[in-house]
Amino acid sequence: MALTPRLSGRVAARAHHSPAAKLLQKIEPFFAIGQVSGGPLLIATVIALVIVNSPWGADYIRLWDRPVRVSYGAWAIARPAAEWINDALMPLFFLIIGTEVKREFVKGSLASLRTAVFPVAGAIGGLVVPVGIYLAFNYGTSTQHGWGVVAAMDTAFSLAIVAMFTTRLPAAVRAVLLAFAAIDDVFGLLVIAVAYTAEIHLWFLLAAGVAYACILALLRVHWVAPIPYVLLGVIVWIGVFGSGIHPTIAGVAVGLLLPTSSRLSEGRFAERVQRPVDEFKAAHAAAEDAPDPTAAEEAREEAQVRLGYIHEMAAATDEAAERLVRVLTPWVSYVVLPLFALSNVRIHFSADLIGEAVHSPLALGVVAGLALGKPLGFLGATWAATRLGHAELPEGVTWRMVLGIGGVAGIGFTISLFIAELAFADPVQTEQAGLAILVASLISGLFGYAIFWRAAAPAERS
Repeated sequence: MALTPRLSGRVAARAHHSPAAKLLQKIEPFFAIGQVSGGPLLIATVIALVIVNSPWGADYIRLWDRPVRVSYGAWAIARPAAEWINDALMPLFFLIIGTEVKREFVKGSLASLRTAVFPVAGAIGGLVVPVGIYLAFNYGTSTQHGWGVVAAMDTAFSLAIVAMFTTRLPAAVRAVLLAFAAIDDVFGLLVIAVAYTAEIHLWFLLAAGVAYACILALLRVHWVAPIPYVLLGVIVWIGVFGSGIHPTIAGVAVGLLLPTSSRLSEGRFAERVQRPVDEFKAAHAAAEDAPDPTAAEEAREEAQVRLGYIHEMAAATDEAAERLVRVLTPWVSYVVLPLFALSNVRIHFSADLIGEAVHSPLALGVVAGLALGKPLGFLGATWAATRLGHAELPEGVTWRMVLGIGGVAGIGFTISLFIAELAFADPVQTEQAGLAILVASLISGLFGYAIFWRAAAPAERS
């Protein structure tokens, strides 16, 4: 996601020390440690494409399709390694997305009702128009049921492109894109649940709902210890997973619950720790000047008690949502998303595949739906909502920037590949869809970058 102001300053300062720093400044957002970044995902995608199209491609795919078995007594479940990555690790990515979106709606650039309606309207347009375009190519054919492929966007890549202009675009651009991406991805997950889930097991879903309600209850009584939340979150995941609905939706749902305000303000912190700090200093001095080891040990224990109190008060000034994002983002950026790409990108480039895709309604529908439908749908729906008085542009955001947001929304990598695997039983159709997703993502990324570059150019010249 966008570089923090301090990190942006550090990157800019490096330009004085290295002739390559200008280039590094451009690509830094793709590899920033402090936020979900698209660089490792991009590298993993390239590596997967190279290996899949090498003589070792078949062995590589079999590696990810090899079952990983989890058992306890007579109970056992075996699933391919790639599916475990999709089902067990990808929810962590969507947990971060849900958390970030809640923060923007509660206290960020989308905190007012009319600015909050803006990305919601865009997400509706960004779903309806691409699906309509896809069906215009495929209605009445055997690939009609693949319409869900164009329903969602790739959050990591799109946010990384916006982050390249972090110092020259208003913060609200990232907030709008983040909210749009989360809502858009939730739509995509609901598409999976409704259109591509053969059977829903209600008892598992009920268990997830009970665990979710328990998390709400603990938040209501201001329970502080994290272990119950972790255990209940795991139960929510198990319930959604067992129900047959894709478990990534559990990540978004839990992320939306995390508190976006601290338990203790900085002013109250200063009031509450002043006396314990003085008592700590006194106990520490007493330990240094103690006449015997027993008295020194008692004074040190008293000092540790005061340190523990101060530590807990300091922790109370931290937002739970911000703390979780800070802990998870390096793992998601450098482990979860690259593993997803390595295990799911399986496009075999060949003259036959490319030739068939050029004339395939499936591939044409995917490319047109993502690269054309997303920007048209987002721009058209937000413009209509604004003209009708239901929404308003966030401060500093222009319609050119809105077009750029719609442009990068056409990068449909993660969820689109998810849905393609579910929608098409024929491997040829799956490969055509994957190739089309790759082409549409490349077109959309370049188009979005160009639009943002033009939108940021006046600020750069001033």
